[in-house]
Amino acid sequence: MKTFQRARSDEQRAERRRAILATAATMLTEMPVADVSLNELSRRVGLAKSNVLNYFDSREAVLLELSSAELADWVEDLDAMAGDALPELSINDRSEQLISAVVGTLAERPVLCDLLGAQAGVLERNISTETALAFKRGAAASYVRMIEVVVGVLPEVGEDGAARFIATASLLAGAIWTHSHPVPAILAAYEADPSLHAIRMEFEPALTDSLRTLLYGALPRA
Repeated sequence: MKTFQRARSDEQRAERRRAILATAATMLTEMPVADVSLNELSRRVGLAKSNVLNYFDSREAVLLELSSAELADWVEDLDAMAGDALPELSINDRSEQLISAVVGTLAERPVLCDLLGAQAGVLERNISTETALAFKRGAAASYVRMIEVVVGVLPEVGEDGAARFIATASLLAGAIWTHSHPVPAILAAYEADPSLHAIRMEFEPALTDSLRTLLYGALPRA
């Protein structure tokens, strides 16, 4: 555990914020969002809890800022993997290309998926209006970039169709991630009763099927 001296300059305060965010990011690689506590975050970063709250409104504010950064990085991954539309490919082939890119890049970012699952019900509570504005503005910027990626692969869907696809896909990703990574008691129940396997979710197949239904349903309206 580090022990920090009091931050007296803007540069020192910025460094303190970075240290808090970096520590929280490390914690998210070790445990789910639900287990990240302000007490443990404070202990690891070497600050009193009251001092952490001088830099962020709450635990949720820390995690929302991390979520914004994760989302922006993921959009870059998606853009790189999805590529541009290839005129010689059919709509179905390009749709599958897009779905594969979305699912593949999300599967490689478990922290983002966990944050998406907790966003509305947990992370968007106990925050100030200032924190909410910063988070939503960052999300809106990423949203615009995602629309560009989708339209680049599937121009037929149009910007409105791309916006609907992205909005619903992000909700599905968070929900499916949560259900496909249950607590130990639920895992034990699945192991104890094989008949329950039919309702057990696996993230990539379940998200692929859901996005396929969503995207192909949008295409005829484009």
